[in-house]
Formats: sequence, C-alpha cells, structure tokens
Amino acid sequence: MAVTVTKTAGNRAEITWEPQADDPRGYLARSVEGDQLAFALESLGASAAGHTEPTASEEYAVAMATATAELGRLLERRAAVQVVHLRDHYGLSWRRIATALYDDADKQSSVRRLYESGRRHIGV
Repeated sequence: MAVTVTKTAGNRAEITWEPQADDPRGYLARSVEGDQLAFALESLGASAAGHTEPTASEEYAVAMATATAELGRLLERRAAVQVVHLRDHYGLSWRRIATALYDDADKQSSVRRLYESGRRHIGV
C-alpha cells in the first residue's frame, strides 16, 4: 500500500503519501487540509447514535456532518470504480465481488449498480 498510516503512539498516527504517485487528483491532500478526514474520523468514533458532543455548536455539528458526507460520497465513487476494476481487469464474478463488499453473495444487484455507477464515473 502506497499510502501509509503509522501508529506513532497509543492514540496518535501519521499519514504519509507521495502526491504525484498516490494522490494525482489531490483528493487525499484536500481531505486532510480541509478537515474532512478529521471530521469523518471523529464521526466514526462518536457515540453509537453518531451525535457530536452536547457542547458542540450547531455550526460545528453541521461542518462535521457535511465533511463526513462529502468524504463518504467520494469514497462511494472510488468504491464503484474499484468494482469496475475487479470485474473488468480481474474478471471476478458478481457473487465474488458481492461477498467481498457486503459479505453476502446474494447482493449481486447492488454490485451491478455500483459497477454501472463506476463506469459512468470513468466515462465508459
């Protein structure tokens, strides 16, 4: 894996990547510099209900939700393109991809929708 996450201490990590090789479109840099990654990780670690701290301002809660949704959409698009690659490059069956993504071989129609979405994203 070209992008590395190194645990530097108990609850600390460092993320490294090569801009030209690993992030030619700048998605990683923007997600870090724009705090999308930080907000998404904070959201991931939030309570089971997914709420921000009761002391958080409305603006903070909106910013957190917006950043998490933006990063989620970007990751969903990237996953769709990866499904195209799994199917077209590696020749994996719909069942195998469904099992890998959803742990359910019967979710083939969901995989096909992702595949079609991925094809649209790459302009095929």
